[in-house]
Amino acid sequence: MKTRAAVLRQSGLPLPYAESKPLSIETVDLAPPGPGEVLVRIAAAGICHSDLSVVEGLRPRPLPMVVGHESAGIVEAVGPLVEDLRPGDHVVSVFVPMCGHCLPCAEGRPALCEPGGQANVNGTLLSGARRLSCEGVPLSHQTGVSCFAEHAVMSRHSLIKVDPDLALEEAALFGCAVLTGVGAAFNSARVRPGSTVAIIGLGGVGLAGLLGVVAAGAGRIIAIDTNERKLETAKALGATDLFNASDEHVVQAVRDATRGGVDTVLELAGAVAALELGYNIARRGGELVTAGLPPPQARLSIPAVTLTGEERTIRGSYMGSAVPIRDLPRYIGLYRRGLLPVDRLVTHRLGLEDINLGMDRLREGTAIRQIITSF
Repeated sequence: MKTRAAVLRQSGLPLPYAESKPLSIETVDLAPPGPGEVLVRIAAAGICHSDLSVVEGLRPRPLPMVVGHESAGIVEAVGPLVEDLRPGDHVVSVFVPMCGHCLPCAEGRPALCEPGGQANVNGTLLSGARRLSCEGVPLSHQTGVSCFAEHAVMSRHSLIKVDPDLALEEAALFGCAVLTGVGAAFNSARVRPGSTVAIIGLGGVGLAGLLGVVAAGAGRIIAIDTNERKLETAKALGATDLFNASDEHVVQAVRDATRGGVDTVLELAGAVAALELGYNIARRGGELVTAGLPPPQARLSIPAVTLTGEERTIRGSYMGSAVPIRDLPRYIGLYRRGLLPVDRLVTHRLGLEDINLGMDRLREGTAIRQIITSF
């Protein structure tokens, strides 16, 4: 079938992207779903900083590629061996397909699925296939999703079925921003009621993490960013203290305000400077949890003796250390009860043809979550 999609053929083009147009809207060929695969009509897709990193060339991926990894849609057809989904079902995509058979999957850590991770690096579906092409030239899939398109073929293991009464525009947020940010708070950091928590980086994932910290009952919630508008948004969503990361004395200011440092730091900015800041504001015995994705060549330097001498911990959190089939319905339940108001993260709605403008907004810090709702 033919479908319209945002294709990235060259990364690292000059700014602004609204003029250089690294993402071109093209009519591409989409093959039918193979065994264990599903054809989805995309109803809503979120623009994430991970997408921007691919466009910028900070996270190299096999090009050309149809971009996008956070979405919700409606099943239109299923391939052989798919028995638990049918046309008309509503689904949310997740950006790591989970084979269910490798050691991490067997240990209950599907975010680290080995075949899924390798497929994402290769730009294929979990099966190793590519279902996208243009004029006979194969196109890569971004994390097995490629949802900046009217339609997508995905592995069944990249999809979570959701209730049809949940608006798809809202459901899309749960596939990345919520799964990663809230999961970092609940699963990775295991935030305790009454504890002091800092969130560094207040983009879509960071503010979702803040909502998770609020829902977990943290007593003091410290929001840190360089963007004053995002700091004010964090305050409206439940932050108790605000600090600007560009202040050269921010480490001492946070340590003074918290009498020695915070219990838990969630680093969600994806920058080495943010990691260093997070480590330096953690108290003795404190923990730094990072779900950010710095460029692959970035390196972190810390005083090694403090790991032992102060019993500090650094923990990675990929996809919120989530088990999506378990966690996503729980988070949706919290949202419906008003305890996780993730819809407040949406700042813009746009059409597919405005995708490059959306990337500019994200880079400039004038948007939190932008949702493509018109394809």
